[in-house]
Amino acid sequence: MTNPATTADVATEDDLAVAYPTPLLRIDAVSKRFGAHAAVDGLSLDIRKGEFFALLGPSGCGKTTLLRMLAGFETPDSGRIELNGEDIAAVPPHQRPVNMMFQNYALFPHLSVRDNIGFGLKNAGLTRVGIDARVADMIALVKLTGLEQRKPHQLSGGQKQRVALARALARHPKLLLLDEPLAALDKKLREETQTELMRLQRQLGLTFVIVTHDQDEAMSMADRIGVMHGGRLQQVATPRQLYEAPASRWVAEFVGDINAIEGEIRVRDGHRLTIEGHGTGTLFATLPQQPPDALAVCVAIRPEKIRLSRRGLAAGLNHSGGMNSIEGVVDDVGYLGGRSVYKLKLDHGATLRVALANTARLDVDAYAIGERVTAWFTPDDCVVLAR
Repeated sequence: MTNPATTADVATEDDLAVAYPTPLLRIDAVSKRFGAHAAVDGLSLDIRKGEFFALLGPSGCGKTTLLRMLAGFETPDSGRIELNGEDIAAVPPHQRPVNMMFQNYALFPHLSVRDNIGFGLKNAGLTRVGIDARVADMIALVKLTGLEQRKPHQLSGGQKQRVALARALARHPKLLLLDEPLAALDKKLREETQTELMRLQRQLGLTFVIVTHDQDEAMSMADRIGVMHGGRLQQVATPRQLYEAPASRWVAEFVGDINAIEGEIRVRDGHRLTIEGHGTGTLFATLPQQPPDALAVCVAIRPEKIRLSRRGLAAGLNHSGGMNSIEGVVDDVGYLGGRSVYKLKLDHGATLRVALANTARLDVDAYAIGERVTAWFTPDDCVVLAR
């Protein structure tokens, strides 16, 4: 079985460079400190024209500070921010071809939907006729027709979000910044709005930069994701590359769920590694493109990559031939609707999490607590990282 991260259908950095050849935004060695704290620390990044880019990271990682510097609400202590080749680090917010949609929407409570959307267009030099036409276009674009005269308190959360989005788009910015724009919405509405944002971004051909701590949100919407931690970029990649080929243990543990097994490399044989895992016994892994220098490594395995078989029914599993197979007992079961998560207590002492799709309506094939099973996975399912 081939690791999905290495197959031809994966959108690579080179593929995206062809699709989006021009860096619209160039962030060059930008730093911002607040007292002794480095919120953004020497960060460099190119964002291409027409792409949907996500800044993903935990609270306090610097992603919102970076977004505010792009908008002009904060000034870098050092470095350059270039838009279309022009350094805009010292340009005031209202003079930048950049708009920002805030997390709390920042709507004017005394203004109607129409006036909220049109606010600021006078400064753009439009006539009254031009403003009315632009606002009408935005109302149709975000599907608010019939709500033009309502005030914000008469709108649902999703409708407020669309008003804020229409206002941000009304001045036809070259770059739209979105600061946790979906955080206040419930799960179903959030998913619907994600789809709507992606539709609008493609329809308008604009460059979107979204800040979020929600991994699913970033993975489902973005062409590329920049993972931030401690004011620095840890990895920039497509969603699939980020998930299937994380650059470090920190990224692997932050993006999605993994089983992190520490161990030591015992044998390097061509493209195959034999690793003695702590609490798992011998593991076989495919040699990564950038092998770790040290013998001490961490083997990361996604729970959904692991399969289960009842003991004695694991026909075709051949550990000596390179297939990983480990025996243990089901210690816990979590039913999550579309999938079930099993916690296994392995014979060698480690704990393994396994996620299996619930393909049958009834639980006739489910594994029960206390049942003895064999967990198996291929060498390609193992991501070998520096410990």
